[in-house]
Order: sequence, then C-alpha cells, then structure tokens
Amino acid sequence: MASVTRRRPKGQVSGENIVTEAAWMYYHEGLNQTEIAEQLGVSRATVVNYLQEAKERGFVRISLAEKVFTNHKLALKLRERFGLSAAYVVPDGIGGEEEALMRAARGAADWLPSLLSTGDNLGVSWGRTIYEAAEAMEETETEGISVSQLVGSMATPYGFTTEICSAHMAQRLGAKCINLHAPAVISDPDLAARLREEPIIRKQIEALSHCNKAIFAAGSVNHESHIVSSGVATHSDLDWYVDRGATGVLCGRFIDDQGKSIPGKLDDRMIGVELDKLLNLDMGLLVSVGEVKVVPMLSAIAGGYVTHIVTSNRTAASMLRVADER
Repeated sequence: MASVTRRRPKGQVSGENIVTEAAWMYYHEGLNQTEIAEQLGVSRATVVNYLQEAKERGFVRISLAEKVFTNHKLALKLRERFGLSAAYVVPDGIGGEEEALMRAARGAADWLPSLLSTGDNLGVSWGRTIYEAAEAMEETETEGISVSQLVGSMATPYGFTTEICSAHMAQRLGAKCINLHAPAVISDPDLAARLREEPIIRKQIEALSHCNKAIFAAGSVNHESHIVSSGVATHSDLDWYVDRGATGVLCGRFIDDQGKSIPGKLDDRMIGVELDKLLNLDMGLLVSVGEVKVVPMLSAIAGGYVTHIVTSNRTAASMLRVADER
C-alpha cells in the first residue's frame, strides 16, 4: 500500500524551530529533502539551507564509526608491522596532500576524545596538522582532563601560535589548560636557563612530567620544514643536525632513524618537553601525512614514542613499503 504524506500547514513551524524540525525529519525520521519540503510547505532549496544551518549552528553532529578506519586493511597492517595499539587510516581524496592532511586532522579530532579517560593529562604539540585537529574537534564533555602545551611559543607561517593548539584543544574537550608561557627557543642559553627557573615557567614545565598521553606530528628535515619556517632552527642549524644523522623532528627536537634524540646546541636554548618524557606513555598519538613525512614518522615509531597513529591511505602504504626496504 502506498504511504500517504501529510503536508503540515504553513506557519505551523517557524524561526529556529523550523531548522531543528527539518534536521529531525532528515536525520531521525529518514525523510528525504523533497518529502521534508512538502511537509513544511517550503522549497527543496530552503530545506537544503535549513540542514546546512543546522550543521553550522552545531545542532547536528555527523561522525563516522571509528571501526571503519581502525579496522581498515592498511590500519591493521600498520598495527601488526609496527606493534601499535591502534591505527586510524583515512582515504586520500582527490585533492592531493592538502586534502589528505585535513582529513587526517578531522580523523584525529573525531578519534581523540574516545582515547581519553578521567584523570588524563594530555600533552599537545604544535604544527599545522595539530592545529587543524584542534579546530575540527567537536565540543565534548569530559571530566578531570588536563591539557599541557608541550613546546614553547613560536611563530608559524599559518598565522597561529603554539599555545593556540593546546588552548583550543582544551576548550573543545572542556579540559583544564596549562600553557607554557615562554618562547620555544631563546637566543642565549644562560637566559633560557634562567627562564626555566622562573617559578611560573618551572611549574608549567614540571606539569609536562605528568602527561600520560600526548598528540604530536612528525616534522621533516628539509629546508621547507616548519622547524625552519617557525624560526626554531636556522638553515645552518638544520644542516648541522642532518650531518649528524637527523631524519625527523619531534616536538622541536631532532631525532635519528632510530628515534634517538640528537644532542646539539639548540638543546640548551629550548624551552619545552624533553623527548624522554614522551616515552612509555599510555598513548602517543602521531598525526601526519605526506611522502616527506614517511621517514620522520618511521623514526618516531622506532624511538618508541608512538602507540597510536592517524594517517592517510597513501602515507600508510609508503610507510609499509619503506620499512620493508630497510
């Protein structure tokens, strides 16, 4: 028997209510846009606008089940090959590495809240991917979680500072935020040492020792790397570390292909987490994509910093290929 669609009288629903009515009918009752338009007495284009407004105003949250991405064949291969607790692999899309980066950031934003528990202290690094993950995260109600900024402040070519990454992530999680009120790198080692002993900065650095979980990206060691564009290292600094075996950057620190920190003149001038504090965490979530990030990601994994990873199909395949070739 054919169903009968009853058209609702015009004017019965209006204002903000009509937006929520349209959203309810579409997402909960399973009506299509034409059916909703008939029932509300509006055009289909108007229904499209209502649904878009519902998303923009936070009335609707759309997410995909994480098992789709953590049980993906490449995700399972990453887990097995590198001994990870879990991997989340997103499709690349057709827009190149920029689109893959944004998708990985969104994947991390969707996944991270489920990886946190009451009492966790989450360390947050910096970089474009981490910033985009913080921006993409939906507001979530959590209890007893703290967020700590892992690296001191620095400029970036994207117009955001390091503390914005941690502050925005804390805001989205409803968590307490502990920012690090000092530059990431100081011109003079003695001044850096004195700043570390300033009571407020010393307390903030001490908080990093209590992080049991962290989210970070892997940086490359080419001359277009954020480590140079942000002013943490000069081109000559980069060359010096590369000559000594640097293959990646983690939280502003240079690491070799085994993930070992490479001591250098920047260490005495930096204010931020030391890499040994990122070992043996309950969770080390690495979020990175791109061919140039493959070797740095493998280096971070080799160093024991990574338990969970978010990346793209293409990057995951490259990681497995490069690891097998070594």
